Amino acid sequence: MSLDAARDRLNALACRDAGTDINARFHQEPDRLDRLTVEACGLFVDLSKQSWSLEGLEAALDLADAAGVKASLARMFAGEAINASEGRAVLHAALRGADGARFSARGQAVSSEVEATRAAMKALAQGVRDGARAAADGGRFDTVLHIGIGGSDLGPRMVWTALKPLTPRIDVRFVSNIDGSDLAEALTGLDPSRTLVIIVSKTFTTLETLANAKQARAWLRAAVGDEGLPTHLIGVSAAPEKAAAFGCGEVLGFADWVGGRYSLWSAVGASLAIGLGWNVFERLLSGARAMDAHFRSADLAANAPVLLALAEVFNVAAGRAARTVVPYSHRLRLLPAFLQQLEMESNGKRVKVDGTPVDGATCPSVFGEPGTNAQHAYFQLLHQGTQIIPAEFIVVRTNPEGLTTQGSLNANALAQAEALMVGKSAERVHAELVAAGVPGAEADVLAPQKAFAGNRPSSVIVLEALTPEALGTLVALYEHKTFVEGVIWGINSFDQWGVELGKVLARAIEAELQGGDGGPHDPSTTALIDRLKAR
Repeated sequence: MSLDAARDRLNALACRDAGTDINARFHQEPDRLDRLTVEACGLFVDLSKQSWSLEGLEAALDLADAAGVKASLARMFAGEAINASEGRAVLHAALRGADGARFSARGQAVSSEVEATRAAMKALAQGVRDGARAAADGGRFDTVLHIGIGGSDLGPRMVWTALKPLTPRIDVRFVSNIDGSDLAEALTGLDPSRTLVIIVSKTFTTLETLANAKQARAWLRAAVGDEGLPTHLIGVSAAPEKAAAFGCGEVLGFADWVGGRYSLWSAVGASLAIGLGWNVFERLLSGARAMDAHFRSADLAANAPVLLALAEVFNVAAGRAARTVVPYSHRLRLLPAFLQQLEMESNGKRVKVDGTPVDGATCPSVFGEPGTNAQHAYFQLLHQGTQIIPAEFIVVRTNPEGLTTQGSLNANALAQAEALMVGKSAERVHAELVAAGVPGAEADVLAPQKAFAGNRPSSVIVLEALTPEALGTLVALYEHKTFVEGVIWGINSFDQWGVELGKVLARAIEAELQGGDGGPHDPSTTALIDRLKAR
């Protein structure tokens, strides 16, 4: 089947299936649960409450086949330059490859370089943790200050929040925002003589990161002097000479085939290796490696990242422009923010790899909060709003920190997914109100307000426990899901030109705000510059 024919069929079935009863399909399709659930690397993924019929699933699989998902997957793992606009390979999988792996980027072997960087990270982490890598005065470090933004911040920050001990031996704090309040808050209570600052910037030119790094450097200098600075400053960059010139006493590198939002597995994760310990970081890598193996080997119909991606593609084809991700785990509370960048920066595009407009819509908006907090914030809209927003529930079966509450937490997750699908009719509500003694006229008014339309799709992903391996597997699942969607939509998931224009304009406007000459702007921007100018 041609790509156009497969896309047309999927679009037609998505529109048809979106208006039919999900719950009824369990009776119409006896093997629905078997076909739409998959276990992979310790994760259980249930897509049976999605809108698609099994015929719709087959159409989605045919589209993935016609789009060349398997061939594109092979090209990525082979290190071909699938990031065509920048002429780069995409090899975050190499970062978590086992020792002895043989990854190549555009024909150049890279695994030995990965292993050398890992060895340097391990030495640094173990040295800081056991005190051999001492502060300038010979004492132990007790805090790491991680400075970065975007992919240099969101991934490590999310993992630290998910896995950190309740009483860490070495704390890790993160600074990303150029707003001075962010740095001031992170530095509160810290002793500079006991703080190791890790500056993460691929180019070592990122405006926000360098602004914060300069202030942190001045804060350190006041305590340890110029001589002590190199001991307290570490750079993580693909431009090591710039990091060294900044004053970093040690620089960990990463290559141009590592995309920022896919980089937590690289030296960008050095703060994690220090704060969590090298063994935990290795376990995180091994979980992601297991998902890589599943993604490469499983048939499309039983491939967890592929099926998760196809559910998204199907919902987008049905006109659903948003998706909520709700982790029923306090430790995973930053996962939605991480996924916002991973998915929306990767696939928020309207032009295909060949420069032509895309065929239809691409990436939906992604948002979320942890359950049960989210239930008391925006679930009203999910259940009774005019838009249909697919939901994705992340459930952790066991949690040693929540022995007495985990059952209630997980019951809420399952109940919300069920309620979104089955709903509650106005007729049933009306009958209950009358049975409770509410007068008929009043029941006529209240019943529509208390009714739930139902037939709203959701997915459920179950982790047995939030271990480092499970988290690595989960993150890799979403990375590969994002890639598959990009292949099907025909876009490059690994560049991000959309963030550049604002950066360029900001540099000119900043100069004007400081009293420099004005440039050509629209009337609104000119008036706002005048209002905010330094006086």
